[in-house]
Amino acid sequence: MKYRQLGPDLTVSALGLGLMPMAGVGPAMYGAANEEESIATIHRAIDLGVTFFDTAEIYGPLRNEELLGRAIKGKRDGLVIATKFGFRFEDGRMTGVDGSPANARRAVEGSLKRLGIDAIDLFYQHRVDPAVPIAETVGGMAELVKEGKVRHLGLSEAGAETLRKAAAVHPIAALQSEYSLWERDVEDDILPTARALGIGFVPYSPLGRGFLTGQITSRDDLPEGDYRRNDPRYSAENFAKNMALVAVVQRIAAAHGVSAAQIALAWLLAQGADIVPIPGSKRRVTLEDSMGAANVTLTAQDLADLDAAAPRGGTAGPRYGERMMAMVRL
Repeated sequence: MKYRQLGPDLTVSALGLGLMPMAGVGPAMYGAANEEESIATIHRAIDLGVTFFDTAEIYGPLRNEELLGRAIKGKRDGLVIATKFGFRFEDGRMTGVDGSPANARRAVEGSLKRLGIDAIDLFYQHRVDPAVPIAETVGGMAELVKEGKVRHLGLSEAGAETLRKAAAVHPIAALQSEYSLWERDVEDDILPTARALGIGFVPYSPLGRGFLTGQITSRDDLPEGDYRRNDPRYSAENFAKNMALVAVVQRIAAAHGVSAAQIALAWLLAQGADIVPIPGSKRRVTLEDSMGAANVTLTAQDLADLDAAAPRGGTAGPRYGERMMAMVRL
């Protein structure tokens, strides 16, 4: 495994592990997960040199953090544990966003207990709350840094102006947002702003929710009830159009003797040393495949071919439905 730096002084593995599929929003997202296999996957990741593990209070809710806490017990040294807050809960259900300092404090206390650790290495605001000025939110998060409960701060799906306002209050180590061959809009102003501010970039859904792996060849491959059946980019109208990109990824993968997933991840890694993708996995076999991307070197022609096949704005369909799109890049 190779290593990279987020922000001024947070060193992490070049690829992290996104834990949401292990106990996220239920089987309707990416299929049911087996807890024993999930924990074995985390242990295998550590064996492979992965140090960066990404979870959130909302995944489960709560159960994902609890699972990670069980998995890293006795293995904490050298790991970078990232979690997120930013939602309001009632009766165990998410009812809206809440970026207040009080909610940040409530969340961090619970996360520390569930994770079984004494400090969170990277604490993100999961979604920007339009009702709370970002300076107020980050100010509250900064208090948790002063108290030693959090080591570094991050934001998720924040817009460029929000990043600038946040960084004026406290250093921001990382911005987590969707970024992949089929979602490149961050390249317009968000990624350049992050770089100007010295903020690392953590792409989630780097494999297009599985689409870029080439393992889903039609909508019929998705089980009934799977979230992706309602994903605009997986729609009957857009699916075939988006497969054109997958064909190029697969061609380059065949030339290198690796998987399509490794090519998609290698493309992200090639976009800059400040990029640290977090592919999600709930099984060792997919984890091992994804982590192999750290050793794939794309040629200049490969990169040119991928850029031509995946221009900004070229993917058919929006990345989310209307309700979720209203919560991103604020």
